[in-house]
Amino acid sequence: MSNRLTIAMPKGRIYEEAAELMKQAGYDLGADLDESRKLILDFPEQNIRIMMAKPMDVVTYVEYGAADIGIAGKDVLLEQDRDVYEVLDLKISPCYVAVAGVPDQPLSRIAPKIATKYPKVASDYFREQGEQIEIIPLNGSIELAPLIGLADRIVDIVSSGRTLKENGLVEYEKIADITSRLIVNPVSYRMKSNEIDQMVSKLSNVMEEASS
Repeated sequence: MSNRLTIAMPKGRIYEEAAELMKQAGYDLGADLDESRKLILDFPEQNIRIMMAKPMDVVTYVEYGAADIGIAGKDVLLEQDRDVYEVLDLKISPCYVAVAGVPDQPLSRIAPKIATKYPKVASDYFREQGEQIEIIPLNGSIELAPLIGLADRIVDIVSSGRTLKENGLVEYEKIADITSRLIVNPVSYRMKSNEIDQMVSKLSNVMEEASS
């Protein structure tokens, strides 16, 4: 097995912060990689290969060994419950998962309808509250569901709260804080422990310097 590390990087909002953190740790990924149409990029001088993937797919690539390492949001890890090691909280792209809905609207007594793209997170949370719910899976414009009476509540990511406010919704409960995490394939961790530990150490040092 080659000691080169294959890293699954998320496309979109997380990428820019993750790439900057990697650069500070000595892994320069080049400019505008997120805008490139290439899905696999090699950096032989740094002994790494980058795979560009959708955020929800990063954990899958790491679990099945297509990538040794990945950067994934804690929301994805909570939802998918995959067999990967979560080795470092990168503390980038902070947000949180929350329950939201129309102001002053009580939950239905029997099986409230919850619209979300996080069915496991939502089900686990309401089960802990003693609530039996009906999940309505949606992937986009979740805020629309309570406005048209499709759902009693939504469970979604909240960053600034602006989208909720602009659509006349309010936050009811906070479920979990979310940041991006460095995850590792268990087999890769055994076979490439030196390379992985070195990367984790470099990233940890960058984060410690930033917080000091």
